[in-house]
Amino acid sequence: MNPAPLPALLRVLAGETLERPPVWFMRQAGRYLPEYRAVRATAPDFIAFCHDSEKAAEVTLQPLRRFPFDAAIVFADILLIPGALGQKVWFEAGEGPRLGEMPSLDSMAGEIEASTERLSAIGNTLALVRGRLDPEKTLIGFAGAPWTVGSYMIEGGSSDRSKARTFAYEQPQAMDRLMDILAESTARYLAMQAESGAQVLKIFESWAEGLPEDLFHRLVVRPHQIIVRRLKELNVTAPLIGFPRGSAAYAEVYADEVDVDCVALDTACPAAVGLRLQRTKAIQGALDPLLLRAGGPELDRRVDQLLEQWGGGRYIFNLGHGILPDTPIAHVERVLKRVTGK
Repeated sequence: MNPAPLPALLRVLAGETLERPPVWFMRQAGRYLPEYRAVRATAPDFIAFCHDSEKAAEVTLQPLRRFPFDAAIVFADILLIPGALGQKVWFEAGEGPRLGEMPSLDSMAGEIEASTERLSAIGNTLALVRGRLDPEKTLIGFAGAPWTVGSYMIEGGSSDRSKARTFAYEQPQAMDRLMDILAESTARYLAMQAESGAQVLKIFESWAEGLPEDLFHRLVVRPHQIIVRRLKELNVTAPLIGFPRGSAAYAEVYADEVDVDCVALDTACPAAVGLRLQRTKAIQGALDPLLLRAGGPELDRRVDQLLEQWGGGRYIFNLGHGILPDTPIAHVERVLKRVTGK
């Protein structure tokens, strides 16, 4: 009996070029869907929502019921690790994340092993989804990258990250140790996700933009290298997607120096850079979420352009960042029909 063929996303990550690219969207489980909002309203707060495996599994699967996406991404948040390491994390309605005072580095270093257990609900979510997901679809796990997560921890919430960058300059040893702590806890967290059913793992470096070259190496490349190395040491074989958002100028450096299987591209990545990356890796992205929200002929034109410029190689169709909450569902349907024919 022949084994079942690999899902489309895994085939591209394994080196194949397909007739049409697989497609999924960042934040495809989110506030633009009324069914998501209905489930979210039953949870007391956002962090509790992320840790409720049944609710999180339900909203992870919702987009797959409505749209012909090729993959589901587990519903969670990049700021769960700080909470697992002992920092208070909460979300203010209309304002986003808030974090309490960052614990000492020694304290957090002592919590690394326990932090993975404290995130076991995310593993339970993945196991539930894996059991309910169509085998032709791929299940993606993820974590926030050390610099992005660390910047929130230092700043205490959303900001321009100037405080975190200043910290990196003024206290380089402390920053490097924070990156090491977060890289280790992130690697263990991702390994747990793979054990729980994630078939692909994504590292979200949401705030890589604006870094000078030396800081990009210290705060993005080096921690990502540590995560990839540790995952291999932990016998994780799931393919990896790296997303250094806002760093198109360094995309090729990142691809050369970080052993991921795919580089996710943001909205500013030139076509020529993506074509060069495709010589050795898969690429993903880079439709503008604002254009998805705007819709119209310009959306059609850009979708066709992306398919034409990168669709002849190893390409995963996606956004350059997450779906905006006020994006019309009809616009998502329009793009997916253009990409998949469904």
